[in-house]
Amino acid sequence: MVSQVLSTVLTVLAGIAAALAVYWVLNKLAEVLPGRWEDRIKPYLYIAPAIAAIGVYLVYPTVVTVVDSLKSSDGTRFVGLDNFSSLLGTPAFRQTLLNSLLWIALVPAACIAVGLLVALLADRLSSSAENAAKTIVFLPMAISAVGSATVWRFMYAAQPAGTEQTGLLNGVVTAFGHDPVPWLQQSTAHANSMLLMIMLLWGQAGFSMVLLSAAIKGVPMETLEAARLDGAGEGRIFWRIIIPQIRGTIITVFVTVLITVMKVFDVVYVMTNGSFNTNVVGLEFFNQLYTNYNYGYASAIVVMLLIAIVPIMIYQIRQFRAEESA
Repeated sequence: MVSQVLSTVLTVLAGIAAALAVYWVLNKLAEVLPGRWEDRIKPYLYIAPAIAAIGVYLVYPTVVTVVDSLKSSDGTRFVGLDNFSSLLGTPAFRQTLLNSLLWIALVPAACIAVGLLVALLADRLSSSAENAAKTIVFLPMAISAVGSATVWRFMYAAQPAGTEQTGLLNGVVTAFGHDPVPWLQQSTAHANSMLLMIMLLWGQAGFSMVLLSAAIKGVPMETLEAARLDGAGEGRIFWRIIIPQIRGTIITVFVTVLITVMKVFDVVYVMTNGSFNTNVVGLEFFNQLYTNYNYGYASAIVVMLLIAIVPIMIYQIRQFRAEESA
């Protein structure tokens, strides 16, 4: 453990030293130029490492992935759009898309609802109680998704009837004289997928609560008091005054959680590995790449995700610009 911590610290220090060295060299190169050219060139030299990193770690892999999506499973020949048509023509993949759409439809909205509820209720507590409540709600954010999924898998665990139950839910069920329920195998009405969503909601509610609580506290008290003096009830104040003023934060939280949901993988992988009709796009990509070694299909799935995410990002950027210009 000590060696791992020491290795991490040394790596961080080496990275900082390397960055300082790079910028020192770039600054010296700029100082060699005549005065006017130094002022013109220096800003571009300073942003050059960041642009290079974006090109190497984002742009280049994206281009390679798009090209690979047009190749065969072993990457030896071009097949055009066959990978996309084959995937979309497979009933199992269409069901995977349906499962992912279910996650997209439910989790972001539920996350905002829970975050708003906790933020509003905590705001009515004393300062110390509010901090304690928010800390408890935010605590799951400090746990890795794999660790959280492992804990929740034990909560849903089911042992044969008549044996001691290790799962919390089945411990309660059997205590009332009922047979244990294999919760993660209940695919009717996608019940098992919804149980997985509860786990992700538990992990993301703290993120939503923190941002929404800060936004709510930013609403001017004068506006709220004026509405109360005019006879507006708390519900009317919430929907007509608070919500419109925190709309930008709600959109930010929604988009962030939406992107997280669209590429969700670890939760499903740890808890069900996609069995019992719980497969999602992120896990399907993993299976195609590391189980089936089908690089064409895996790249095609990533391109589909990219096509779906880009319009969302464009919308969010436009919202940011609209707020800044307002």
